Amino acid sequence: MKFSGVIGQEDIKRRLVQMAEEDRIPHALMLCGNTGCGTLALAFAFASYVLGEREEGTNPHVEAMLQTLQHPDLHFIYPVIRPPKTPSDRKITSDDYIRQWQKLLSETPYFNFEEWLGRMKADNQQAIIFAAEGDILAHKMSFKSSQGGYKAVIIWLPERMHPAFANKILKLLEEPPSQTLFLLVSEEPQAILETIRSRVQRIDIKRIDDEAMAGALMSKRGIEQAVAVQVARVVHGDWLRAVEVLDSENEKREFLEYFMSIMRTAYKRDTKAMKKWTETVSGLGREKQRRFLTYVAEQFRENFIYNFSCKQLNYMTAAEESFSRNFARFINEANVRDMLRLTDRTMAAIGQNANPKMQFFDFALQITVFLRRK
Repeated sequence: MKFSGVIGQEDIKRRLVQMAEEDRIPHALMLCGNTGCGTLALAFAFASYVLGEREEGTNPHVEAMLQTLQHPDLHFIYPVIRPPKTPSDRKITSDDYIRQWQKLLSETPYFNFEEWLGRMKADNQQAIIFAAEGDILAHKMSFKSSQGGYKAVIIWLPERMHPAFANKILKLLEEPPSQTLFLLVSEEPQAILETIRSRVQRIDIKRIDDEAMAGALMSKRGIEQAVAVQVARVVHGDWLRAVEVLDSENEKREFLEYFMSIMRTAYKRDTKAMKKWTETVSGLGREKQRRFLTYVAEQFRENFIYNFSCKQLNYMTAAEESFSRNFARFINEANVRDMLRLTDRTMAAIGQNANPKMQFFDFALQITVFLRRK
């Protein structure tokens, strides 16, 4: 990964490149900060630079190996889970999840611990860096560099190290192998042993500046400048938060379409269209269905309040308000409580694994009755 793939953080990039160019590469660096600010991305980019990748593309062989995460001198260590029904004597290491790790990292170096747990299908299992990782790492470090230069080890979330592994990595940091770079990427450095922290050079990664964030949102997500600037102001330099905000807005637009569709269809009492709507919403998946129903409840409240012509009490997007201008009068004292109760009952039933087609069709039928109340 090239430094150009890191969002913002220009000062840190220059500092890291200068270290390499002046041959002042420390044996261990710890990059501290939220993943959304680019800690893992910076570690990956610096390791790639040290291993020979350059912006000019002068080393295509190295570039190809790094792009596919197949460089023999680049090693990753990260928290993993013990798969269900695994024998107790079976030793678990990062290599057991290397495919999932490579796939996620090749998609983006900006992801959080929860997303990684999802890729491992962890459910409620605890993910740690197991003790067995120490022996595997020591074995890997015993070999010379395949390319005749540096070896790089990126340890993601070292605060989740098993104490036995922490002691083994401490020994490697005390007597580091020649031309080996350890890159620790931590969100909670205070949770790491002081003896380890004292043997690494720490760099605190600050938030991505608003200008760089807005530029990345425009180039990577294709959004307009005004929207990009607005999002950049509210996410406090966290790329993951920016993506979350955009995805949330996209989902809200989708939910608004479903909401407008069923309200119009229910008012017309078009049962054929209601059945079609039910088929669509039933295919969303239970968690998304519950989020949609939460959105529906919010819209009932917003439309009821809209009737009082008190704009400071309303929190609507322009699209929502455009619909409410004509629709809000149908949400009134005679039906708003029943609509909210219906929505809550439907959400509870969905949460209890009730048949979503039956629940949403019943929801639509009852809305046809409620909308006629005055």
